Amino acid sequence: MSSTESNNVDHSELAKFSALASKWWDPNSEFRPLHEINPLRLNWIDERVGLKGKRVLDVGCGGGILSESMARRGADVLGIDLAEKSLKVAELHKLETGVNNVNYRVVSAEQLASEEQATFDVVTCLEMLEHVPDPAQTIQACADLCKPGGWLFFSTINRNPKSFVFAIVGAEYVLNLLPKGTHEYKKFIKPSELAQYARHAKLDFSEIIGLVYNPLTKVYRLARDTDVNYMVACRKPA
Repeated sequence: MSSTESNNVDHSELAKFSALASKWWDPNSEFRPLHEINPLRLNWIDERVGLKGKRVLDVGCGGGILSESMARRGADVLGIDLAEKSLKVAELHKLETGVNNVNYRVVSAEQLASEEQATFDVVTCLEMLEHVPDPAQTIQACADLCKPGGWLFFSTINRNPKSFVFAIVGAEYVLNLLPKGTHEYKKFIKPSELAQYARHAKLDFSEIIGLVYNPLTKVYRLARDTDVNYMVACRKPA
């Protein structure tokens, strides 16, 4: 793994996730929600692109939960992040499980885009955009890295009173699904804003789906409700 700096990074956010790095693969830890939604987002992506045989970039991969699961579906995956401790955990888990078609690198999407323009069939950037100073810059870098005709997937949190209640008050303070301070409301992104960033990056906005949590059954599901968590699929014109 090689390291590089980026101007589109919030060092307090990196510190936050680095402090939790050892818990990435504990399904009962602070990362439990990621483990629970991972099958939903993995299947949603795989159904649209057919991951087997694809070259995939996972931007903001953290401890490698999505990266490794896409590799298990037969993709050749590169996971990138600027939190070195998280990537060390991802590397260790890779060695433990023997999933060899996933690699990790400490590098920003912007820096990688200057090295590998239009080389990936699929680019994923999930649960990351709300943690960077300039999400539009990250989306542009993802677009630059994707091959013409390729797919890009983003997920983030909507910005409205309901998302404040559910994603911050509910998830962090009432249900304790996430550590307190995980999210900042002002960094949440409306779907209309994300669509605008995608258009500026010359991407076609293809599909949007919500991720909904039922606190009674403690189950996540995909739904049309995009008021809180949502994912979008985009394509880069051929």
